[in-house]
Amino acid sequence: MINSKRSKDLISLNEPNSFIAESYKMFRTNINYLNINGKNQVLMLTSSMSEEGKTTTICNLAVTMAKDNKKVLLIECDLRRPRVHELFKVNQIPGLTNIIYDNLILSEIIQRVDNVDGLDILTSGVIPLQASELLNSAAFKNIIQDARNLYDVILIDTPPLLSVTDAAIISLLVDGVILTVAANQTKKSVISKSYKVLNNINSNVLGVVLTKMDNKKHNKYYNDSYYNLNNKYKPRNWIQKLMKRAFK
Repeated sequence: MINSKRSKDLISLNEPNSFIAESYKMFRTNINYLNINGKNQVLMLTSSMSEEGKTTTICNLAVTMAKDNKKVLLIECDLRRPRVHELFKVNQIPGLTNIIYDNLILSEIIQRVDNVDGLDILTSGVIPLQASELLNSAAFKNIIQDARNLYDVILIDTPPLLSVTDAAIISLLVDGVILTVAANQTKKSVISKSYKVLNNINSNVLGVVLTKMDNKKHNKYYNDSYYNLNNKYKPRNWIQKLMKRAFK
């Protein structure tokens, strides 16, 4: 069971009625829409570079989705700089890499979150010497398949897309990719490069989620924080326009 003393970044647990927690709920609503008929059961969140808020975002999303009566598995696949275990105050080891190295069973390694029924966590495990090779292995693919048979939603935290090849590898195993973009921080050229990387390998990019928004502008955040490439809304900002151009 997970320690009740959780990180202050887990707003969905610590301040469930706050403005920020509500925006995670709206993010969940968009995810649920995308997952109609289970076509986007396995999703990954990534970012172009580090410090864009992807891990905080996916952890809060996992909590919020579990509270919506979903059976959720959160997998830490940032094997080089894992943080999920820090946010939830759990042991990093054993985890994903231990399943692969020691031929263990997924159900024996997952950690359940107390006070959040339906949320399980698979931490990174020991830091591997060759993370990319491990994530490209048949054993890792089998873990994803096993998870599909056990959970309604599988959320995967990955390393930044432009830093190492790990996220690109994982993107080919999931049903959809969501890119985290830090407001007033992530450069347009960097986002464009990320889109091209994903597009070149035919990853299914579903949209972006904006992080690090000014708290004074949360009403706008509610309206603009998530954009689905397949929706019928007109682009409201340069990020949406860029996505429309990149994925015509």
